[in-house]
Parts: sequence; structure tokens; C-alpha cells
Amino acid sequence: MRKLVFRAVAVAVVLVPAVGLAQGAKTKPTTATYITKEEVDTVNHTGQGTDRNIKVVDIGHENFTVGIIHRTKTVNGVMLPTAGAARGAAPAAGRAGAPAPTPCGRQMATAPAGGSAGGITHDSQTEGYLIVSGGGTMFTDGYIVNGRHNLSPDLNGPTCGGMAYEVVKKDVKPGDIIIVPAGVVHGWLDIPEHVDYLSFRPSPDILTAGWVHPVLKK
Repeated sequence: MRKLVFRAVAVAVVLVPAVGLAQGAKTKPTTATYITKEEVDTVNHTGQGTDRNIKVVDIGHENFTVGIIHRTKTVNGVMLPTAGAARGAAPAAGRAGAPAPTPCGRQMATAPAGGSAGGITHDSQTEGYLIVSGGGTMFTDGYIVNGRHNLSPDLNGPTCGGMAYEVVKKDVKPGDIIIVPAGVVHGWLDIPEHVDYLSFRPSPDILTAGWVHPVLKK
């Protein structure tokens, strides 16, 4: 566990630019934020959906979000339904009044054969992952063909999703760290049982500073 904490700190150092680069009228923070293992476990075990942010912190020039993501068995990029799937929140485009998705990625009259389902890119959100349990095969890089663009206001901001091509596939395990810059394709190909991973997001004002997951307020 201590090694994983050290790795988490390393991710944070890589993802958070120096506060001295801050621009604008934001006030420089003067306090640290603690997130306990108990809080992580509470959000992971009782929070809704797959991707669950824990807290959003103002770090001066932008916000910084830490979350826990829980994914169940996945085959060829498709997550298999489970008894708890109904707890997941509906995607932004499916909510009442949400704008319809728009085309994104490379537009082709006929998509190439093959490809990996479930590829996404975030317009402006970089992510860092620290695998804490389980594992599987991720894919990154490449490009998306005939994707659909959603606003995704509750997590990563504007996001393109669709079939991904010419990706790099990598098996990941507990202790591994993955850093995905904004605009880079990523997704999961196969997860034998489950994978849980902490997410570290230097957020360009996508989420509201001071936000705390509702299950921690009970």
C-alpha cells in the first residue's frame, strides 16, 4: 500500500503544473486537502456509475479532481452488464434537455474493418490513472472514426467516443500508472474480472471547486 501511495504522489507531481504559472484573478490556495482510504472505499462501494469523482480542489490556476473508477468484466471493448449496472448515471446526451451528440473524429463513408470499441478522447481534460486492484488490457493512441461528441459536464468536459483504430494495447496491473493527455484516445479492451483505479485530473474549470461526492456528505 505504501508503494501505491508513493506512486500516487508521483502522478500528482507530473499532472499539476507549478502554481507560479497561475494566471488570472484566482487566489493562491493556502491549505492542503486530505482524502482518506476510507473515503475512497466509501465512494467506490456506494457511489453510482462507473467513474466516480471524490473531491474537486481549487489549486489556484485550475481545479484538481481525484476520483475512483470501477470497471467490471469487459470483452472486446464492451462492458458486460452486472446486477449493479442500473445504479449508473445516464450519459449527458440522454438527459432531458441535453444537446444531441455531434459528429467527431475522422469522418468516413465506410469505417475500416476491425477497430476497438469504446474509444474516447477528451477535448481539454488530461487524466492520470493509478491501478489499485484487478487489471486488464487498455488501449491508447490512434484515432476515432465516425465518433459522437458529448458535453460530458459531470466528468471530463467535451468528449468524443467511437470506434478506435491503430491503437496501442497494453496489459496493466496494480501499481501501474497511465497518463493520458487531452485529445489522446483511450479505452479498455478486455477486463477478465474487474479493475479499480484512482483518477487524477487537473481540471480546466470543468467541475466546481469544493465539490464533494454526495455519499461523503451523509
